Amino acid sequence: MSTEASTTQKRPGKKNDQIISYYELRMLIGAAGILLPFLLFIGKLVSNGEPQIEYSVSDYYDNGAAGDILVGVLFALGFFLLSYRGYEPIDSKAANLGCVFALGVALFPTISDNHWVHKLHFVFALLLFSVFIFFSIYLFRKGDPRKSCSKQKENRNRAYLVCGIIMIVCIAGIAVSSFLLEELSATYHLVFWLESIALVTFGFSWITKAEFLFWKDSDTDEKKAQLE
Repeated sequence: MSTEASTTQKRPGKKNDQIISYYELRMLIGAAGILLPFLLFIGKLVSNGEPQIEYSVSDYYDNGAAGDILVGVLFALGFFLLSYRGYEPIDSKAANLGCVFALGVALFPTISDNHWVHKLHFVFALLLFSVFIFFSIYLFRKGDPRKSCSKQKENRNRAYLVCGIIMIVCIAGIAVSSFLLEELSATYHLVFWLESIALVTFGFSWITKAEFLFWKDSDTDEKKAQLE
């Protein structure tokens, strides 16, 4: 059974709460990624009265309300992922790993004096983005080989692929900025902006998966898919 093209058949006149919950869960996961950078900026402004951009998203840990927002969103994201099942076992396993990695990012802060805690934070962050990329480039683009791919599905697949590529470029850019362009990165907050772009892109891919704003299959497409 496919990740997207296969849908649970609905009984006439009966609402399928399970499928609707999947769509809502994808929306919540996507919204968490998109809103996080903006919420951190607002939290910093509320706590310190100044619109300051930190070196990275992780550096908001010790910034009052912004730190609480960061940890809270990571925990919420982790439990959203834990609740996600998808249509195949691999979807659930990948989401469960994402939950572990999100909680790892939250529980191992960069502000710790312990060297290993500091390092583990970046390991969990890298693994978390790797899960996001895996969803975008592979899981979201899967389809049922027994059914034809709709035009909207083709458009969504292109969007997933672009989102995955952007996240890969951002992760590579973060590595280059951190190790080779430290002075430039500190001046222009390159790591923060690259992380923010990656988060927004990750969120966009999940909202696209929920078919909320873009390339939503019409009722005609769904009926046609069921008849084939």
